[in-house]
Amino acid sequence: MNDITTVSTSSTVTTARTVERVIAGQAVMDGAGVKINRVLTQQLQRRLDPFLMLDNFASDQPNDYIAGFPEHPHRGFETVSYMITGRMRHLDSAGHEGLLSSGGVQWMTAGSGVIHSEMPEQEEGVMEGFQLWLNLPASEKMRTPWYRDFTSSEIPRYTTDSGVAVQVIAGSSHGVTGAVQRERTEPLYLDIDLQAGSTFEQPLPPGHNAFLYTFRGEVQVDGKPVPALRMAIFANTAGSDGVRITAPEGGRVILVAGQPLNEPIAQYGPFVMNTQAEVFQAVQDFREGKFGETAAAA
Repeated sequence: MNDITTVSTSSTVTTARTVERVIAGQAVMDGAGVKINRVLTQQLQRRLDPFLMLDNFASDQPNDYIAGFPEHPHRGFETVSYMITGRMRHLDSAGHEGLLSSGGVQWMTAGSGVIHSEMPEQEEGVMEGFQLWLNLPASEKMRTPWYRDFTSSEIPRYTTDSGVAVQVIAGSSHGVTGAVQRERTEPLYLDIDLQAGSTFEQPLPPGHNAFLYTFRGEVQVDGKPVPALRMAIFANTAGSDGVRITAPEGGRVILVAGQPLNEPIAQYGPFVMNTQAEVFQAVQDFREGKFGETAAAA
């Protein structure tokens, strides 16, 4: 189990980014009928490159989630599934199986193609979590599929000297290295729990796109409130060196940032490539049963 250390975060950001806009998600149904708040939609993919989608699911009504996500394919990107509360069973076409439970993360690189299912392993209670889609560069879209499951105790975490609790899923934060690193997209993925009256600062490279999503309480950025179930997109302000988040009454957010790929995006459902020809090939390969035979689990 990871030790929870206390780190000093004073004066880490000199010029904080402002908020470009605050967005409410779209209520959609996905899988076999799971109710989802789709926050990062296809219309925002260019603006938030390299991120393609963010879904938030949260319900204590079994009919909202019990049907799950039966077998479906992916190619050309990565999925990051983060379970706040609940249990979800993963099965894939390469014979791998895993159980994602409260506080756990599954990081899957679809690469050249996998077919998998994600099915609830509970019939009552709360199921809450996120799925983030992270694009792959053109040079890696046909790489060998890969995934790894992380239990809650395997996610690095720390507490700031002002009492903010941070879990580092990807990237690094205040000297704490996250569970996953990616050289090309350099994703940062933090779960930040702010106590009432606290402030959190995170340095960011100026060219990285960044957003936060509030899922408990309310936070403020640049004096603008970001209430629960809202996403704030940070402006790529010249001269800024990070973000500053305050929580007068307390709040919990995920903070996500990454280096843009600046490559064409061609998407058809679960296939994300660079050209339409590559998408057509993905569909053909899927129909011919060429997905997932070489997937590797770490």
